[in-house]
Amino acid sequence: MELLDYDMVVLGSGIAGLTAAIHASRESGHRLSIAVVSKLHIMRSHSVAAEGGISGVLYSGLDNDNEKLHAYDTIKGSDYLADQDAVEVLVKGAPDEIKFFDHIGVPWSRRDDGRISQRAFGGMSVPRTAFAADKTGFFMMRALYDELLRYKNVDVFNEHFATEFIMDGKRISGFVALDMQSGEVKVFKSGSVIIATGGFSRIYGFTTNSYSNTGDGTAMAYRAGMPLKDMEFVQFHPTALIPSGILITEAARGEGAYLRNKNGERFMKRYAESKMELAPRDIVSRSIISEIRAGRGFEDKGTGMGYIHLDLMHLDSKKIDERLPMIKEMTIKMLNIDPSVESIPVRPAAHFTMGGIDTDIKGRIGSGKSVFSGVWAAGECACVSVHGANRLGSNSLSQCSVWGRSTGIEAARTAGNRRTKKTRKFLNAAEKEEKKIYDMLEKEGNLNPYELRDSLHDIMNSELYVYRSIKGMKNAKKRISSLLKEFPDIYVADKGRVYNTNLRDVLEIKNMLDLSAIAVESALRRHESRGAHVVAEYPKRDDKKWLKHTIISKSLGGMRIAYAPVKLTKWQPEERKY
Repeated sequence: MELLDYDMVVLGSGIAGLTAAIHASRESGHRLSIAVVSKLHIMRSHSVAAEGGISGVLYSGLDNDNEKLHAYDTIKGSDYLADQDAVEVLVKGAPDEIKFFDHIGVPWSRRDDGRISQRAFGGMSVPRTAFAADKTGFFMMRALYDELLRYKNVDVFNEHFATEFIMDGKRISGFVALDMQSGEVKVFKSGSVIIATGGFSRIYGFTTNSYSNTGDGTAMAYRAGMPLKDMEFVQFHPTALIPSGILITEAARGEGAYLRNKNGERFMKRYAESKMELAPRDIVSRSIISEIRAGRGFEDKGTGMGYIHLDLMHLDSKKIDERLPMIKEMTIKMLNIDPSVESIPVRPAAHFTMGGIDTDIKGRIGSGKSVFSGVWAAGECACVSVHGANRLGSNSLSQCSVWGRSTGIEAARTAGNRRTKKTRKFLNAAEKEEKKIYDMLEKEGNLNPYELRDSLHDIMNSELYVYRSIKGMKNAKKRISSLLKEFPDIYVADKGRVYNTNLRDVLEIKNMLDLSAIAVESALRRHESRGAHVVAEYPKRDDKKWLKHTIISKSLGGMRIAYAPVKLTKWQPEERKY
């Protein structure tokens, strides 16, 4: 077992993680020893899949836009569950982040006068989403990667799968990771750790997310005693390709695409007449499922999935080639559909997790007297909360960038003072985790892990989807509990150590089971409909009882649920109409 000692470690290598590492290095004058640890190669992090853009008020006054309006749109879009002080931090910091990425080489799409173009996105009052065609995440990641390669004080560990944090009470000491290339266990020791491991939408089978988005950092944080927040809120993106679940960016609707049912009708006029296709994602997703339930959708013969059409045929083909080239390429490759001449079959898919590790406004984990020492979270794995019950499209990349920067700077300022000693307690914890990992290779179980994963996906797809019911969620709770009891009998067929993806998959499945159980329990207890959480038995939003965050933490008896107030500053909750 190799021990690696750093001033600071960033766990995760998407936009939030790389931004944190860059700003931490800059803040320290490139003197800190920093490690970036990724379960993949950096440029395969899921951030490369972000398509549509990043929000920010670049030109205040243009289209009557300003930061206050961006904040209002975000808070209203969140169904008033966002913490408004955090939203104000987001909208104030976002423009500087777009300019930062401009400086490090992102090729933003531009207007004829040279200014960065901004397109319309759902729930936004005016166009304020900067973009690089429909490959924004890829270009941002490429720029970050190129910038990071210049920093000699930053070491990158690709394909290292983290499994467990090592804690000393509420202070972090480091974590254990499995080196996929060698199959050896390594221990990263550091008194400053930033968790930036992304979301957990892979708990669903039909999702826009890559197979790597299994919520590992979030599950590790929970097992280490760190609190999670608002885990019941999972966003479903309205337009995922049938039957694969591949994302069809909201930018398509931002550029003017229509949603049509099987009668050829632009049905959004029934649900959000003023915004139509550019209503917030929770509203558009429910509208699509309502159309399908009413018999006005199509049915995929191979899977039985209901869907509707995304229509770009009225758009100029040159506009599609310039603004949405990847969408055109993807639909041609996947379904032999040219969107300039044929409609695209789409349906809502699990996309983004508004909930995650509970942080304060600076990204520190916990709150008040319960703040954990030396550990921060940034990006989708963190719940600040700026998205509340529903995220507006393009606010995610802003969140990753703003809190990537702030957590990197915060961690760097204290990293040199947080060096932890190599104590016997630390080594015992590391050795215990190493034994647990390798023992899984020796087990002779009978349970196929991929059948278990398929069962979990079926449960989540059916019982915690766009529309929910108490009966369905109780059924999900019972079935997931059964899967957790069965898990110890799981079988790792590959007994080798080198690139054992079978072992990695099994470890990921345990993380997904833990997070699914938490999400279902949180959802069962919220007796209202708000944002992405819509319950048949409680169809209305209830601000008197439920204008509060769900806080989940691990206890000796299992799961402990508590609640915390939403932070209001300037905007009082009002009826949400579009």
